[in-house]
Amino acid sequence: MWMVSPPVGVFQSTKKLFLSERVGQGRTLEFIRKNAANGLSMANLVAGLSSILCSINRQYHHSCWLLLVGFLLDLADGAVARQLNACSALGAKLDDFADFTTFGLATALLLQPQGVLDGLLAIAYVMAVFARLCFFSSGIPFTYRGLPCPYASSLLAGTFLLTGGNVTLLRVAAIVMILFMVDRGFYPHDKVLESQLWKKLVYAGGVVAVLFSPMAVASVYCLAWSTSYIIFPFAVWSCKA
Repeated sequence: MWMVSPPVGVFQSTKKLFLSERVGQGRTLEFIRKNAANGLSMANLVAGLSSILCSINRQYHHSCWLLLVGFLLDLADGAVARQLNACSALGAKLDDFADFTTFGLATALLLQPQGVLDGLLAIAYVMAVFARLCFFSSGIPFTYRGLPCPYASSLLAGTFLLTGGNVTLLRVAAIVMILFMVDRGFYPHDKVLESQLWKKLVYAGGVVAVLFSPMAVASVYCLAWSTSYIIFPFAVWSCKA
């Protein structure tokens, strides 16, 4: 019985289709590699904008939760960029813009400015975050100048949730955070996801607390985390600790 062999053109078309699919998959994977960290920064930005909308609608508990989510996203985007070798000038600018929105504008609205003095405090907090982002580099490897604004925001969000929205206490805490941010003292670049195992476990615990635990647990966890970094930066959070 004679077998009819397929035309040569069929093999060539199949080969071209297979190769084009592989090229398409390779381009997709490369796009994901280059933009994974940018996606996290965009998510941080969206969290900050959503927090602003919640504060405008006086849904401050939701606003605080979104700030804690932004805190976790901000710690992850740099680690992802370095692990995937996808650091870029665009990514750095996007990260700064997201940080200013989430940890500056959105966090300042928790202060609920209603009068002139309250408004000045909110403006001072935003400007402190702006100055902190401008003087990000210390010239010393693995070291920041000034308290990183995500930790200040996490502390304020946790304070708000634990005190049931005590605005007076929150404003006092905001003044202290402003002083820490503009003081330009040294703080370690903790690199939680690229450091010791216990720091990775702290981060994983934060994810579980914020996403799957009651709000009180999440606020206590993030407040304790941020406070330990603010008070014992090098004793606990240095790369050598």
